[in-house]
Amino acid sequence: MIAEVLLVLAGHSSSLFPTDYTLNSAIAPLLHPGEQQSLEALGLIAYRYRKIKSCCNKLSHSPSRYICALCATLSHVMKDEYESLVIQTEVKVLKRDSELVASGAFVPLSAIRSIFSEWDAPLAALSALVDELEADNDWKPGPLIDLLVTRSKTGIHRIAQIMSKLSVAVQRVWRTQLTAFLVHGSLSATDPLAGEDFSIVFGAIPSCVSAQSRDSIGYIGRAVATVKAVKWQKQPPRELANDHTRMLEEVLPEDQHAFDLVISEIRTNIGEWLWLNVLTKRDVDEAVDSLANYFLIRNGEFSLSLIREIERLKTSRLTSRHGTASMIRDQDLNLALLRASLGTTAQHDPYLSRLRFVLPGGPVRPLLPSLTNDVPASTTSPANSLAASIFDTSLLGTTMSLTYSLSWPLDLFLDKADLAIYSSIFSFLSALRKTHTRIHTCWTSLSNAQRARRRWTGLGEGGMAEDLDVRAKMLRCGWGVVRDMGWFLDTLLGYVMMDVVDVEFRKMKDLLDKQREVAEARKATGPQATPTTHLDFTTLRTIHTNYLARLVDGCLLSNGSLTTTTKQILDICERFVAVVERWGGDVLPALLFEGSIMGSGQQEVGTMVKERWVIVAEIEENLRSLMELFYEQLTQSMSQPFSTTVDASKSGFLGGVSMINQTTHTFSKTAKAIEGEMDQSRRHVERLLLRLDFNGELSRPRSSKGKGGGDILAEGGLA
Repeated sequence: MIAEVLLVLAGHSSSLFPTDYTLNSAIAPLLHPGEQQSLEALGLIAYRYRKIKSCCNKLSHSPSRYICALCATLSHVMKDEYESLVIQTEVKVLKRDSELVASGAFVPLSAIRSIFSEWDAPLAALSALVDELEADNDWKPGPLIDLLVTRSKTGIHRIAQIMSKLSVAVQRVWRTQLTAFLVHGSLSATDPLAGEDFSIVFGAIPSCVSAQSRDSIGYIGRAVATVKAVKWQKQPPRELANDHTRMLEEVLPEDQHAFDLVISEIRTNIGEWLWLNVLTKRDVDEAVDSLANYFLIRNGEFSLSLIREIERLKTSRLTSRHGTASMIRDQDLNLALLRASLGTTAQHDPYLSRLRFVLPGGPVRPLLPSLTNDVPASTTSPANSLAASIFDTSLLGTTMSLTYSLSWPLDLFLDKADLAIYSSIFSFLSALRKTHTRIHTCWTSLSNAQRARRRWTGLGEGGMAEDLDVRAKMLRCGWGVVRDMGWFLDTLLGYVMMDVVDVEFRKMKDLLDKQREVAEARKATGPQATPTTHLDFTTLRTIHTNYLARLVDGCLLSNGSLTTTTKQILDICERFVAVVERWGGDVLPALLFEGSIMGSGQQEVGTMVKERWVIVAEIEENLRSLMELFYEQLTQSMSQPFSTTVDASKSGFLGGVSMINQTTHTFSKTAKAIEGEMDQSRRHVERLLLRLDFNGELSRPRSSKGKGGGDILAEGGLA
């Protein structure tokens, strides 16, 4: 029987246990209860061993190299430890070892049971493990490593040791894949860590890897793979690749602190090499300049020409008699870009070809400014004001966005989120500039009409005494409206372009120049330079991210209430200009038009003058209320914290206690710089408040017209 038991423990079938680990019913009555219990315990051990071995043979044909590595390691553990124990026990029996064979002829089952009792818990844990592995046919490396690491954290030393071996085996395979991706930029056809766009595949990274390291892995692999894919004339040196391979071979992801240090150092090295060899000073400067020239309309000559070209396109489509020819398409807007560049400094700019207008809703018919007093829906959150900018419809009358084509190597520090922010800022600035231009055109129209009228009426406005007085009041009110509009837009546009865009742009350029000087100094002194003088490539993205955040705050786009109020002011300005254009470029009707003194001796104001006075008075009242509301909201915003922060999704500086000392030092300097930038932004807004309330007009309380049930015509002396 002892030989039969040893064969069963070695994985062979036997009549002792016809099914599972249940003792044969024909043999059980012949045995002592203690012997039955010992045999059933040994049968359970043998059953679990056979199950584990069978599952290993089955799972070893899995397409996943991680499952294959786990099965190979598990089989090796079973062979070296469990099967060797069976053989050693058999040897002791054959040699009649006194520790096992009693009186040289009797082997008690309890002795064999005590020898294999150490495998009770390990085989139970391994049996549960293979059951869980078989339950899922598609195991990703991340969850698999997490499972093994979790199961290795147990108080039973034997189980922890075996699970740790399995975990290390799988982590080594994953580390090989990671090394190929980070050092050579190559991805495996099976179980790749990243997709075709080099974004990390879900489940490819274990949870023991920190968020900073996960972001760094995606960035490093994408950068190296892109450099090799475009066959750049300069490739990462072999010495750098050897150093990175050696560093990765010394750590495993379960050792989070050491792994984060290695990944951070590799990212720093790759970033420095990219900065000095691929994404050069000229590339960054030209990209930043082109984005500022076109999206931040720092090229004023081109921006004005583009606004006029779009207005000309709308007019030509409105006057077209053919249905299809009256539609505006993407290619029409892109052609307007090229036409607007003619005769300007943008005509020979190669970066102009990267700009494209996009109509999300497809071809549309042009829309004219509304003559009604419609207001846009209120914006309740800062995110909404950027995600779906309410200024996107200002230029064309329908949603339109300006995009920028990213190509290598600019996509190393720019992404779609940055371009979306640029597009929102462009929509706001272009809406402001367009309305400002139309107000100036309206002022010119009113001036020309006034000079023409003075040629025939002298110093008065013409008409009878009553008519002259009313016409003079309405003309003064119209001039006051256009003057207030021009003053407000002059102040706001001057603040945005000079205090925000120009200042922040120059500040960012100066900061980039300082970082380049540090990098060049480190390159000249060699690797013996101090750690605080390195240039991490994430510094560029952090600088640019903070630059965009300050622009958004400075343009007041992060405040939903201010954004909505600004849009309402622009809309009412557009409405006033549209009304004046409809009236022939003048507020007053001509003397010979209907609207002068009624006939038959009736001394009262004409119908047309009444109608126009109601419209002008309403616009004046609404404009005044909105300007006061804007000033009040801007004052309240001074008590709220500014949102100038570092974007955690793009920066390697945030939230990592395991980051290297030089990164921590850089983050502390960046945090101090952010505090100074917030104070600077607050001072810009304070200066805007002083300009808006230079003569105390907006802060001084006033009695609102048209409130309390009064009649506008009566207040104006028309009734």
